[in-house]
Amino acid sequence: MADYIVSARKYRPDSFEALIGQDNIARTLKNSVQRGQLAHAYLFCGPRGVGKTSTARIFAKTINCSHPGQDLEPCGECESCLAFQEGRSYNIHELDAASNNSVDDIRTLLEQVQIPPQVGRYSVYIIDEVHMLSAQAFNAFLKTLEEPPAHAVFILCTTEKHKILPTILSRCQTYDFNRITIPDISKNIRAIASAEGVTIDDKSIHVIARKADGAMRDALTLFDQSVAFCGTDIRYEDVIRNLGVLDYEYNFRLVDAFLTGDYATALLLFDEILSKGFNALHFINALSDHLRDLLVARTGGLEALLDQPDSLREQYRGQAMRCSVKFLYDALGVTSDCEAGYKASSNQRLHIEYALMKLAFLVKAPAAEGAPAPQPAAPQPAAAPVPQPAAAPAAAPAPKPAAAPAPKPATAAPKAEEPIEIIVDDDVTAPAQEQPAPEQPAAVKPAPEPAPEQPAAPAPRRRGGAAAKLASLLDETAAPAAAAEAGGPENDRIPSDEEILDHWQNLVDEVSANRPKLKVALAGAALSVSAEGGFKLLTFEVINVAQKAWIEEKLLRDLENRYNAMLGTGRLHLAVSVRPAETVEPKIYMPEEKAQDLMEKNPEVRKLVKDLGLDTK
Repeated sequence: MADYIVSARKYRPDSFEALIGQDNIARTLKNSVQRGQLAHAYLFCGPRGVGKTSTARIFAKTINCSHPGQDLEPCGECESCLAFQEGRSYNIHELDAASNNSVDDIRTLLEQVQIPPQVGRYSVYIIDEVHMLSAQAFNAFLKTLEEPPAHAVFILCTTEKHKILPTILSRCQTYDFNRITIPDISKNIRAIASAEGVTIDDKSIHVIARKADGAMRDALTLFDQSVAFCGTDIRYEDVIRNLGVLDYEYNFRLVDAFLTGDYATALLLFDEILSKGFNALHFINALSDHLRDLLVARTGGLEALLDQPDSLREQYRGQAMRCSVKFLYDALGVTSDCEAGYKASSNQRLHIEYALMKLAFLVKAPAAEGAPAPQPAAPQPAAAPVPQPAAAPAAAPAPKPAAAPAPKPATAAPKAEEPIEIIVDDDVTAPAQEQPAPEQPAAVKPAPEPAPEQPAAPAPRRRGGAAAKLASLLDETAAPAAAAEAGGPENDRIPSDEEILDHWQNLVDEVSANRPKLKVALAGAALSVSAEGGFKLLTFEVINVAQKAWIEEKLLRDLENRYNAMLGTGRLHLAVSVRPAETVEPKIYMPEEKAQDLMEKNPEVRKLVKDLGLDTK
């Protein structure tokens, strides 16, 4: 049986042309060789498996090749190239800094540097994982790295550039290697599979390339693993089962469930995914990636950003067309928040299930808000005023002027009922209420009489409008304020000064229930009441300009509305001013100040300090 060689070693690049995804670095190195501008030290840094050591070997072969080609590729036929390929070259030396990281190892290397090459022009020293060298080894290496012999070239390779001393970095030409793109990895895997006689589909190649995360070595390792599992016929179902990758179809089915508001199906799919052993956080990450790809497929001109095989692109476009941009935007916000709070959650499964329910309600929520409205309105019109108990006191005195012309209230009744119009948003409910309405006026003319008893009857015909809809959204605390501004007989009452001052503490307690600092600032404020043309002006003082500016911008309007509603008036204004500096009580902070204040307030303490000769400083 022949010795087996893994694909990562068997198909390792041996020329600049064979390098994948590092065209800019290959071009720079070839130009430096062509112009004879070789540096004495290079630093190749970047992620794992992107070709750092392979590039160092190719570069070392090229600068020692006796007959390089026109494109400056090593010929592979001269003595230097053959010696390197057979592993007997004395010009190219490799050192693993992970296992040879002591000062003695570096000293041995430095002694070897002084020996000139026997074949070729340069002695090349490739030090892999150079960040593993100890601090003492780095310091011993500094002088030689700065001024090496003319025949010595150092190539340092590392995956962790930040661990290398700045003094080393300043002595090297640094080349940053990029992650290899998914199309480049897919192209290389397809070529290797063809050379090995392996049949593999595009979806399987894409799964392997995506899981490799930009590392060609990892991609070839996963390819070998798939070949070992599937043989020469690799299928998508076997690849995802062998590599533990979540099937694309789960994401498509989840989004379909979200679009129909079927949160039960979404939860069952999540349970099925967990039962197969998938990590919950990886699942939510995959869902975020799927939503992102849908947004890219949904937006014209972003096709280049959709990093999916051709067999899946049409499926993405089809589902993307059924999703609105707002839904995808909101869904990405939900999944991002879920990812951010996953590790901090004590019940991580419930955390993700709650996010799935929110995603299912993104589309269904608008319909659910409007659905209950026609249901109570159809069987019983009187049930409609229930959501507005707060607006009734404000409109209670309005029917009094309408009650006087009782025989013919056709025009007066609608005016009196306008402040408490019932909210009817759907056009469907209006005709339903109009059918019984014409029968009553046809038989009996005084139809407006039931209007005071059932205020809901005229409302569907008048359709409250935007004002009534806005009123329904106000909370119970804001409703009295809105009623106070609406005007009315009770709102014209001007309260007395004593009444205004007596209720100030009640207002402070109501506003600062959850804000202790605000309560301290308002409770100790100095109050003064003055009359201004038919209105009362209550002025309260704060201790600094910052407090005054904040209250005027954030709180003053709300305080005024609440106080008017509390006093049942609309003729009270509030103003805030800054307390004069001389009236602000000085604060005592230092120990000697506290001692002096205590002696001034207690003569006995002063006498005790004097008799005992105590030091108060």
